[in-house]
Amino acid sequence: MLHVLKNEKKFTLLFFVILTIDILVKLKCPEFPYRFISKPPIVLSLFIYYYLNNTEIDKEKKKFVFWGLLSFLIGTILIINDTNMFYFGASLLFFSLAKLFLSLKFSHKSDFEVSKLIPFSIIIFIYTVWMVCFLYDSLGGFFIPALLSFFLSLLLFQFAFIRSSLVDKCSYVYVLVGVILYLFSESMMVIKIFKTDLPLQDPLIMIFYSVAMYLITIGLVKEKKIKRMDFYS
Repeated sequence: MLHVLKNEKKFTLLFFVILTIDILVKLKCPEFPYRFISKPPIVLSLFIYYYLNNTEIDKEKKKFVFWGLLSFLIGTILIINDTNMFYFGASLLFFSLAKLFLSLKFSHKSDFEVSKLIPFSIIIFIYTVWMVCFLYDSLGGFFIPALLSFFLSLLLFQFAFIRSSLVDKCSYVYVLVGVILYLFSESMMVIKIFKTDLPLQDPLIMIFYSVAMYLITIGLVKEKKIKRMDFYS
C-alpha cells in the first residue's frame, strides 16, 4: 500500500475509487453507519499522501497544512448529518478553521502587482453581493457564522490567487482550480440547506468538494518555490 500512496498516478486512481464508492453509498445506502465509513477516507487519504510526499521546508507552513486537512476531515464527518443544525454549525466552525490554516500556508510577504487584484476584486465583490442578497432571508441565526465562513473562503481564494509569482505554474494552477471548486461546493451546500434544492446537488457537491481537496493537496505536494521569499510565521 505504501508504494501506492507514494506514487501520484496510483494514488489518483485509489482516490477516485474511494470517491466513487462514497458517491454510490450516498445515493444507495442509509447515512448511518455507511457514510461514516465511506466518507472520511477521502480526506484521510489526502492527509497521508501529503505526509508521505511533501517537500515543504518551513515547518510552520507544513503544520498549517496538517491542521487544515485535519479540520477538513472533522468538518467532513460532521457535515454528513447536514439536516441537524448543531452538526451543521460545528462543521461550519471546522471548515472555517481549515480555510484559515490554508490561508496562513498561502500567505507571504513578497510583493505582487496590485493591478492584478482589480479584476479579481470586482468578480469577488459581485459574487459576494449576489450570495448575500440571495440567502439573506433564509440564513436566520446562521447569518453571521455563514458570512464569516464565506469571508474566509474569499480570503483563501485571494491568497491562492496571488501565489502566481512565487511558485511554479503547475502547483499554482492545481491549487487555484481546487479553491474555485471548493467555493462551488460550499455555495451549493449553503443554497441546498438554506434556500432550495439544486439539480444533481448531492453528487455535484461531493465531486466538487473532493476534487477540490485532491487538487489543493496535489498542488501543495508539487509546489516548488521559484524565488527566495520570507513567509509569515
